[in-house]
Amino acid sequence: MNKRHIVITGANRGIGLELVRNYLQNTAEDIIYAGVRSPEKASELNKLQGEFEGRLHILRLDVTNPASVLVFRDQLTTDRVDILINNAGVMGSKHQEFMDMDYDDWAHVFAVNSMAPMKMTEALSDKLINACGKVATISSQMGAMGRDGVGRIAYRSSKSAVNKVMQCVAEELRAEQVAVMVLHPGWVQTDMGGASADITPTESASGIIKVIDGLDMQTTGCFMNWNGTKHVW
Repeated sequence: MNKRHIVITGANRGIGLELVRNYLQNTAEDIIYAGVRSPEKASELNKLQGEFEGRLHILRLDVTNPASVLVFRDQLTTDRVDILINNAGVMGSKHQEFMDMDYDDWAHVFAVNSMAPMKMTEALSDKLINACGKVATISSQMGAMGRDGVGRIAYRSSKSAVNKVMQCVAEELRAEQVAVMVLHPGWVQTDMGGASADITPTESASGIIKVIDGLDMQTTGCFMNWNGTKHVW
């Protein structure tokens, strides 16, 4: 396998951290650019950087801040991005129910979950095009229109929105040979998913990587589960 340049946002914990670890441990040459809000606090990432010298770059990134996104882009030591994984996401406050909605927080949830993935893709588009790369955005089954659900309206709607956003981006980048997808990572034992969730971050990350490896221009625009099955829109 040739050396790939891989960007992962929200890389300091949970699924993002396990994606970084998996790519480093299971490939010999991949270069990882891990975007985190506070690199100095990313202790596990810093340990990995010591173990895999020269293959992991930890860069400051606030996905909701356009200036931060551009600085992050300019700090990449490559003119190509083979894989962009938009993993950064937030659940939002407890106040996101009908008749009990924190509207300011809803706007923040949308900024992180719905708008930031497109901003990241825009910022890195030239590098993605250079590599005929891939874009994978971590979504959720909670945003699927084909599944009923109540509560967590801010989170659910933000994931529904990013599904449509990335479906549109897939069509925009089709002619440039950049493949785009959204992924449900499973119900994962993270701070967001809780301890009683179905699968571990390691299981989720391993499955996600396999699904991304299988993405091509024939399947661009798809919504997939972490285990390789198609997800209902």
